Amino acid sequence: MGPLIRVLYVDDDPDLRAMAELALAAVGGLAVTLCADGSQAVALACSSDAQLVLLDVVMPGLDGPATLAALRADPATAALPVLFVTALDGDDDRARLLALGAAGIIAKPLDLMGLAGQVKAAWMGLSLTPTYDHGIMPTGNG
Repeated sequence: MGPLIRVLYVDDDPDLRAMAELALAAVGGLAVTLCADGSQAVALACSSDAQLVLLDVVMPGLDGPATLAALRADPATAALPVLFVTALDGDDDRARLLALGAAGIIAKPLDLMGLAGQVKAAWMGLSLTPTYDHGIMPTGNG
């Protein structure tokens, strides 16, 4: 798998979108396309040529799980890796989100200085076990 270059970041919070863009683009050197909601993400997933989607779970309208279902239903985006970004920290919540087909979970509040590294590590399939407060929730498969 080649290097990660293009990320689609989906979150209804404009401040968090702006901070994540800085963290991913300026610090991480990634091309970032921003979306404010799930419907926009589904529409842009193909045209943005994204390699990976960072997807907020709780959003008005089309929430994260419904957005993931829509991406999986389209053959053009069915295999697109999706990492949920969420403050939900219960074991049941994590298990439910991973069972939907997410590649992993990144915890909120975001570690902005480490975000690009977390995303790149997830992309490369590294098995990480950081604390929930600052890291990727382990998926148990790699």
